[in-house]
Amino acid sequence: MRRLDNPDRDYDWGSPDAIPRFLGRTPDGAPVAEIWMGTHPLNPSTVQGADGPVSLREVAGELPFMLKILAADRPLSIQVHPNAVLAQEGFEAEEAAGVPLDAPHRVYKDPHPKPEMVYALTAFDTLVGFRPTAEILRVLAAIDVPRVHQLVENLRRQPGFLGIVRIVEDLLTDRPSPEEVAAVVAACRAGVDRGIDIKRAYATAVLVDEHHPGDVGVVMSLLLNRLTLQPGEAAYLGAGIIHAHLSGLCVEVMVSSDNVLRGGLTGKHLDPQGLVRCLDRGMSRLARVDADQFGFSTDVYSPGLHEFALSVTQCSSAEPDGARLPDDGRRIVVCLGGEVEVVNEAGEREHLARGEAVFADESDGVLHAVGTGEVAQAYTPAPDLPPTELTDLV
Repeated sequence: MRRLDNPDRDYDWGSPDAIPRFLGRTPDGAPVAEIWMGTHPLNPSTVQGADGPVSLREVAGELPFMLKILAADRPLSIQVHPNAVLAQEGFEAEEAAGVPLDAPHRVYKDPHPKPEMVYALTAFDTLVGFRPTAEILRVLAAIDVPRVHQLVENLRRQPGFLGIVRIVEDLLTDRPSPEEVAAVVAACRAGVDRGIDIKRAYATAVLVDEHHPGDVGVVMSLLLNRLTLQPGEAAYLGAGIIHAHLSGLCVEVMVSSDNVLRGGLTGKHLDPQGLVRCLDRGMSRLARVDADQFGFSTDVYSPGLHEFALSVTQCSSAEPDGARLPDDGRRIVVCLGGEVEVVNEAGEREHLARGEAVFADESDGVLHAVGTGEVAQAYTPAPDLPPTELTDLV
């Protein structure tokens, strides 16, 4: 086993205190958005080598998955991740054009798709996937703004998923003015004040506008489902699902990729055409992931991909020999609470407090977690592992 030193990301939407407190540090007021655990070339974890720290890539090779702790204090960008074909094409095109990997306008940082799964550590709010056509029409019908009337007429002429995508394309190519966005927000606020809202659509637009006034993403938020995951609940977002996380602390596990196509609610580079192209490839899976039991103490969340699964284990004195963790291949194990010891088949032990993590591989064999606490494990599931039950959200 190797203890991991994991880089963090200081994006402006991050929480100033959630991750520092998760790591047992004193917050300094600066936002901390994510901790990355894995081998992605942009920010690989490091381990201690004979002559000092070395990249986990040198020890583990390239892992197909990446584990993150994400803490949002304000809305993230409205975004979509590409599927495998678009990721490969986009990466090769930017490589051929000589765009530096760390350039602000670089979109495809690697040739991989980015399906992902979110496991909530606190109440976690997100916008994810399109509302049904009838619901969007109800939401927009009460907003007496000419630009919104136009969107309604367009959707009535072409209902369904493709019609909604065409609305998104229209908004991104002919962006509403700040004054038009302000008029939409005023109508939404009036609805909330009257106690009239449709599945939190108007309250969401008001909230988003507080952080990104005048942004096209405020209007786009009306098209998206608002979902709140309670601690211990998980959701799977296939590549091509439009989303924008709003607030909360979560574990994310995903294919090892950082390909993001953004359409609003950000100061980062936008790629409206790329976002629409991803959506045009068709609807992807968006679902709650219901846990399967492994032993007495472990919940397994496996959405059916060959790249990743997530297990969450509660260990206590009820199992003095420790709770067995699933799988015996390449794994990243992070402590989510309490204090535990991770023990491999050779009897080697690593003590983990909250936020600390280790990498284990086939040479470590089966792992046990001993103590009183909670650990999450990201791993590549066995080919014959059946997926856990998925409940479609839309």
